Amino acid sequence: MINFTVFKQIRRFVYLIALGCFAFFDAAGQDMSRHTFVFYTFDRGKALVEDRMLPRSTSPEEDIARYVEEALLGPVSLEAAPLFARGTRLRTLIFRDGTVYADLSETAALPVPEVKADIFAGMLALNRGIRRNFSYVSDVKLFIEGNEAFFKEFTDIFGK
Repeated sequence: MINFTVFKQIRRFVYLIALGCFAFFDAAGQDMSRHTFVFYTFDRGKALVEDRMLPRSTSPEEDIARYVEEALLGPVSLEAAPLFARGTRLRTLIFRDGTVYADLSETAALPVPEVKADIFAGMLALNRGIRRNFSYVSDVKLFIEGNEAFFKEFTDIFGK
C-alpha cells in the first residue's frame, strides 16, 4: 500500500527543486551592468552616489533609456532628493552618432518641492550621469516637451 503523505512530500520537494533550478538558470542568464547615479541631499549640499544593477540589452539606446528612466524614479536613500519633480517621464530617447537626445515630460520644468536648488542642477546631474556611465556617448541634448533645455550652459560646461 502506498503512503500518500510521503508521496505528497516527495512531490512538493520535486516541485521545490524544479522551481529553484528555474530561478537559478533565469538569474544566471540575465546580463546585468552596474551604473552609478548621483543625487543630492535636500539642501543640495552633499552629493550621494547610488549603485544600481540594470539589465543589459543589445541596443545602446535601450540601455541609456533604462538609465534615464531609473534616474527619473529618484533615489533609494531617504536622505537624497529626486533630480526632478514627481511624475517626470522620459517621452523619447534617441541615440545617433554618439549623441543622446532625451525628451522629458513638462513636469521636468517644475521645481522639486523642499529642495533648495534650481532645475538646472537636476538636468546637469542627469547629463553628467549619462556621460559617465556610457563612454561611447560624446554629447547629450536634453529637452523638455520638445524644447532644448540649457543649451548655452551645457555648451559652456562640456564644450563643442
